[in-house]
Amino acid sequence: MKKLFLPVIFVLIILCFVLFKHDFFADKKTVLRFSSWGSQSETALLLPLIKEFERKNPDIKIEFLHIPQNYFQKLHLLFASNLAPDVVFLNNYYAPKYVKAGLLEDLTPYIKRNEYFEKSLEGFTFNSKIYAIPRDVSEVVVYYNKDIFKKKNIPYPDDDWTISDYVNIAGKLSEDTNNDGKNDIWGSGYETDTIFWLPFLISNGAAILSDDGQKVMINSTAAAKALNLYSDIANRYHAAPQKSQSASLTMAQLFLQQKIAMHISGRWLVPKYRSDAEFDWDVVRFPKGTNGSVVNIDASGYAVSKASKHKEEAIAFVEYISSKNCLKTLSKSGLIVPARKDAAYSDSFLSQEAPKNAVAFLKTVETGKSTPVNENYQKITDELNIILEPVFLGKKKAEDVLPSAAEKFNRF
Repeated sequence: MKKLFLPVIFVLIILCFVLFKHDFFADKKTVLRFSSWGSQSETALLLPLIKEFERKNPDIKIEFLHIPQNYFQKLHLLFASNLAPDVVFLNNYYAPKYVKAGLLEDLTPYIKRNEYFEKSLEGFTFNSKIYAIPRDVSEVVVYYNKDIFKKKNIPYPDDDWTISDYVNIAGKLSEDTNNDGKNDIWGSGYETDTIFWLPFLISNGAAILSDDGQKVMINSTAAAKALNLYSDIANRYHAAPQKSQSASLTMAQLFLQQKIAMHISGRWLVPKYRSDAEFDWDVVRFPKGTNGSVVNIDASGYAVSKASKHKEEAIAFVEYISSKNCLKTLSKSGLIVPARKDAAYSDSFLSQEAPKNAVAFLKTVETGKSTPVNENYQKITDELNIILEPVFLGKKKAEDVLPSAAEKFNRF
């Protein structure tokens, strides 16, 4: 009996090993936690890339923390609770907070500078060290409805146009179709978030902050002049919808309805316009001011938490997810402007059905200016948009509110 019992025990041990060996070895995998925001369409592109990395690195498992809303508030809590992800997707607005707090790993040794647009690196460079590998650059261009231009017999805009041209063309494209004394088709869109009016400032030599991000520069004659001009497009010339006229509709929705002929926005609208626009459209660089066409350049990229216990694996994942092939894949959707030059100047980015003038995004990066930021930048711009609201409603002039704004910001 004893002789039979021992082989049975041996067989059971072997069987258990066979049945549970997958879970046993799975537990031995290095688990990397990776956080990012993004829409469903964006994550749909990202998840296959993560799976491909896991296939090539079977000893690493990526735990994807998708945080579509209130991303940075939740990320702050994770860091504060010692639960920071190993790999963190972030932008240049918030990077200074994490760098100043000593929470990010120096990635300078892992970056070949000549492969990237220099302005994408500037957004993550502090004291000559780079703390994130850029994925994309973000800037604005002018989207325009070619059919409306044809109908009005107005030549398409080109790289030589000026801000004065933009305002004049917007007026010519505006129309009162129901004869009620108010325009219901407008030549220009009108949005009051910082990214949409900041090009008017910097193209005319003004700024919110000094180049090193340490001094508030918003209280200047040039800034007031640029902000008043932007307000005038809607409130004086009636060439853009006022807040009461656009109601709850976004500028993208009005553009698709052919209610506005031009509007200033970023690459993120390309996928929507490719799928939904029932007219011919394209993009052109922001018009020239006294300093040329100078648009604020922002960036998003991948950082590694200094507290990560798996830095070697985390860096390997960052190098993979920011590689040429991954960025080409992400750019095919039209969603991003790749930070890598080889991906940006590839057919994946330039040879798509629309916009035909995709190179305008790349020209904008080369002539643009990396947005000067500091650890209080988001707070400053949030406050500034509130302070400027009466200017954008046409109730006050910029010079009436900018002095007190500058005084307040200098106390931050």
